[in-house]
Amino acid sequence: MWLQLALTGLGVAVIPLCIVFLSKETNKHRKLIAVTLTLTFELIMFGAFTRLTDSGLGCPDWPGCYGQANPLLSHEAIKAAEVAMPHGPVTTQKAWIEMVHRYLAMSVGVLICAQVLLAWMRKKTTDISPWLTTSALLCVCVQGAFGAWTVTLKLQPVIVTTHLLLGMGLLALLAAVLEQHSHQIKHVSSMAPNAAKALILPATFALILLFIQVALGGWVSTNYAALACQDYPLCHGQVVPTMDFEHGFSLWRQLGMTTNGEYLPFPALVAIHWVHRNFALLVIVVVSYVAWQAMRTPGFESLGNKLLLAIVVQFLIGVSTVFFSWPLLLAVLHNGGAAMLVLLLTMLNYRVRHASHALSSPI
Repeated sequence: MWLQLALTGLGVAVIPLCIVFLSKETNKHRKLIAVTLTLTFELIMFGAFTRLTDSGLGCPDWPGCYGQANPLLSHEAIKAAEVAMPHGPVTTQKAWIEMVHRYLAMSVGVLICAQVLLAWMRKKTTDISPWLTTSALLCVCVQGAFGAWTVTLKLQPVIVTTHLLLGMGLLALLAAVLEQHSHQIKHVSSMAPNAAKALILPATFALILLFIQVALGGWVSTNYAALACQDYPLCHGQVVPTMDFEHGFSLWRQLGMTTNGEYLPFPALVAIHWVHRNFALLVIVVVSYVAWQAMRTPGFESLGNKLLLAIVVQFLIGVSTVFFSWPLLLAVLHNGGAAMLVLLLTMLNYRVRHASHALSSPI
């Protein structure tokens, strides 16, 4: 099974590798990073699709599916589980969704390994440090472990939320690696170094707040609290509804249960939802301010425009999920919007720091 899974991961990775090495791009290394970043972004969105379609336990073991490398080989076991529990988490469709997610994750791992190999091979011929790429490899290894625990611990909310955060962290690392290899970074960062330096603190603060909001959003999703408030901006017609923060934000517990093993009360779900939607307002204000400042800084205007557009679209999608009762497409797009914000804010943080370094370095 392990050999078959490894060959499958390599087979999926062949497609993006062909895109890289058959392209007309002269800098194949940078092209590989860009393709890996794109595939990681798609993996995050497909991970959201896997979670939101309740396919996380489509194959209740790891890394294979009922001890096999793909659902075709475990067809009889899947059908037996489906017959035993017709409305349970195991179906043929969910098994395939879960395994495709794993195949994509393995291919990302292969591509990052290729990046690390190239980075260390070119260490003596370039001034680009390979350690940032190596940290991405370490991150994907930890991410794989949490992916396994997501299944073996039966979708425990704190594990699934951490799995999401690590995915966003990996995206941020790859975005930084791509910026590290950008040809235009020196030109853009040197246009207004003093103004760029002033952006360091607010851009860092915005990225920290964004990751907190991603964690809160993951907590909403993993606890199935998306429909706990079905009106906006009020919740059940109240500014501050009845909430249970103690049970809602108890971290180490089973899905749908309190730490005492009782069913999670509805006010706990309301608390989870309410905190996420209200913390979003702070994130919107801070990110919008950072975007506005970037738009006024020469060389950062385009990035500022994209950041402002992304936060507006993300807010509209978030509100729409309430009014349209959390349809699958909007929920997946909401996850993708968060990933886009992480991507853009990481790029901005890298560039303003590069500009600050250029300002302090002797000419």
